[in-house]
Amino acid sequence: MILTTERMILRRWEEGDAEDLYQYASDPAVGPMAGWQPHQSIDESRYIIKTIFGGAEAYALCLKSDNRAIGAIELMLNGHTDLTERDDECELGYWLGKPFWGQGLMPEAVREMLRHAFEDLGMRKVWCRYYEGNTKSKRVQEKVGFKYQRTAKEVDVPLMHEKRTDHVNAITKEEWLTMYSNPRVSE
Repeated sequence: MILTTERMILRRWEEGDAEDLYQYASDPAVGPMAGWQPHQSIDESRYIIKTIFGGAEAYALCLKSDNRAIGAIELMLNGHTDLTERDDECELGYWLGKPFWGQGLMPEAVREMLRHAFEDLGMRKVWCRYYEGNTKSKRVQEKVGFKYQRTAKEVDVPLMHEKRTDHVNAITKEEWLTMYSNPRVSE
């Protein structure tokens, strides 16, 4: 499946995206904030595409202008998230290459993923989280309507071999419908 926004294409990852993935995922400002180590090689990025980015709802974020991967976004369905055990709920995860921060691209992509989750996949709730200090992710979630649910301290971050404070937010289908039926609110 291919999803589109005004400026982006959200499409399945391809092995040929490894070089672009490495370019942005190797930046130490990106992965550690989201709970994973920077990529060390193009081969590692290729491995991640094959093993991690193969989920049913995992997409490469690409600008329409060149269709090159600049980030990732995924709806993690039941069995692939610890935030819910329900089939009609999922977790949203995302990251974006640093050169593209501050341009409104991630809120744009998240809005499309929420539409996809609620309209195409029949979800009733979408969960999302961010680690303490990741103010960019917090702000994206606030902009698109996620509501605070809980905070957990001393949460294991296995890929970083540490513990952090985890903030969990969610948006229901009803909240989304209310927010996005009023265009002034959703901008």
